[in-house]
Amino acid sequence: MKTKFFKITAIALFMTIVNIGLFAKDATLLNVSYDPTRELYAEYNKLFASYWKSKTGDDVRVNQSHGGSGKQARSVIDGLEADIVTLALAYDIDIIASKGLISRDWLKSLPNNSTPYTSTIVFVVRKGNPKNIKDWDDLVRSKVNVITPNPKTSGGARWNYLAAWAFAQKKFNNDTNKVQDFIKTLYKNVPVLDSGARGSSNTFAQNGIGDVLIAWENESFLILEEFGKDKYEVVIPSLSILAEPPVAIVEKNAVKHGTLETAKAYLKSLYSEAAQEIIAKHGYRPRSQTVLKKHESKFPKLDLITVDEHFGGWHKAQKDHFADGASFDQLYVK
Repeated sequence: MKTKFFKITAIALFMTIVNIGLFAKDATLLNVSYDPTRELYAEYNKLFASYWKSKTGDDVRVNQSHGGSGKQARSVIDGLEADIVTLALAYDIDIIASKGLISRDWLKSLPNNSTPYTSTIVFVVRKGNPKNIKDWDDLVRSKVNVITPNPKTSGGARWNYLAAWAFAQKKFNNDTNKVQDFIKTLYKNVPVLDSGARGSSNTFAQNGIGDVLIAWENESFLILEEFGKDKYEVVIPSLSILAEPPVAIVEKNAVKHGTLETAKAYLKSLYSEAAQEIIAKHGYRPRSQTVLKKHESKFPKLDLITVDEHFGGWHKAQKDHFADGASFDQLYVK
């Protein structure tokens, strides 16, 4: 009888182990993001993994993919199996949604139109500001080399372009010919168009090319931290743009991977106070007013236009400025 008992116990133990293996909910997520969010999500992923473990008992690993926002959107459409996208602008997520990978009403699935943080566009110059760059019109002076990414591939570059366009409209009282000449001259001063914002930061700060970098605000903080405030400084232009980088679940992939609930929690948790603190730490403007107030000295108040109010939304902005044959293609002279 004892032998039989041990056999039954062993079988039961084996079946328990098998069942644990079969029903374990440990998950791996792929977050496909735009260029300069590497550091933000590397830290947030640790926070979320700890939260998820304490809540469910399950482990979660989050892999990251980074590049120009437009290029990343195309990669997801072409088969990169993202569970989550955290891109630079709504148009890039809408394009993925148009292919049936994301719900068309994704924008309303989370607070603030699914944007857990905002940013804006600033200038980074070399210490002492040797070219005396104060505003957008200084970027069209002769012998000023400007570094900015390619708006055909980079989300940050599109924010840069639209901010410059809005400044020119204000300066020239909406005289279209003068606005176009301004943009054309600015891009004549750009010696190289990198595919993404991080590439442009490296061109400017690491390779020493250019007099001024048009950059995400969060990227400007990183440059000063990485390379030193004794080498670079930030210039705040008189007018900039409210950048609202959105997030979404790629439902078709998440359902396929069995990660839908984990992916939902991952994005929802970006709005938690702990995550908002990480967001502020990495130079993004948190949506939480409580957290933003704690860090208000870090984030100066700026005169900001919005894409919706100034350009009629991202679909119109894309059509007018970044589609094949639109204003950028007409004005950029290689």
